[in-house]
Amino acid sequence: MDTFIVAFETVLPLFLVILTGTFFARLKMASQSWIEILNKYALLIGFPALVIVSMLHLEGELKTYFPLILINSAYIVALLLLVYPVAVLFGYSGRMKRSLFLILPFRNIAYLGIPILSSAFGDEILPVAALLSAVYIFWMLTLGLILIEAHGHEKFSLKKVGLNLIENPLLISVFIGIAIVSFGITLPLFADKTLRLFSGSVTAVVLFSLGIFLGLQDFGKPREWIQVAVFTAVTMLVLPAIFYGLLQFSNLPTNQFKSTVLDAAMPLGLTPYALSVQYHLETKLFARIVVLGTLLSIFIIPLWITIIG
Repeated sequence: MDTFIVAFETVLPLFLVILTGTFFARLKMASQSWIEILNKYALLIGFPALVIVSMLHLEGELKTYFPLILINSAYIVALLLLVYPVAVLFGYSGRMKRSLFLILPFRNIAYLGIPILSSAFGDEILPVAALLSAVYIFWMLTLGLILIEAHGHEKFSLKKVGLNLIENPLLISVFIGIAIVSFGITLPLFADKTLRLFSGSVTAVVLFSLGIFLGLQDFGKPREWIQVAVFTAVTMLVLPAIFYGLLQFSNLPTNQFKSTVLDAAMPLGLTPYALSVQYHLETKLFARIVVLGTLLSIFIIPLWITIIG
């Protein structure tokens, strides 16, 4: 119990920032336009700076991170394939099936995952957190979107998938960071300080934006949340528990093991929600899973921190 309390106190400041954003939205002091502006800042400036700074602290050779990348990639692909038997078993419609390609595998690894990992395990975890974010984003913007388009009315476009990748600032920043480390480039002091200023600002920005998003949602009737609760429990408790059990047979270093488990237990993120709007999926379901999952994270994440130690 003491471990849970310590874990709870570790993540509590992050959720207080989210709660502040929710209050601003509920009091009509912040609107949808705030979310768009704050998210653009985070996506185009804050997170790329954080990722580059994180990459500068990579320990050892890059090949030591290959097992981390492969294990998490295998988990994501397995959940994407799991959609097929689940859709058949429950008789889901085509649109619901396409929605599951985002709901089952993809979590809020960047906006919530990076701050929580940093808060729980210290800044030394940031390189691992950044790499995990890149892995999840890569599969979401490639195989995830390919499957959504393949089962929908949209014509599959390899060019579109390619553009999604090369235009994503987070992936670009990962490659920039890796290049700096690989070629032994030393950044000028002014550039290093500038990057650190931006990277230090992004956590509060994205959490406040997430709070505004939660505050603007229509909560609806209680019975409408049954399906939402089921998906939240499955994606944040059941699937991560199975993954946790399988990871016992891996040889991942402790920090990579903990980060992998904790990221797998994160709630659904805003990027899948945005893609659900773009592809005309079950947008209300996405929004409510984001809301409930994020609210429950204040208890579920400390629980997982307690379990993994």
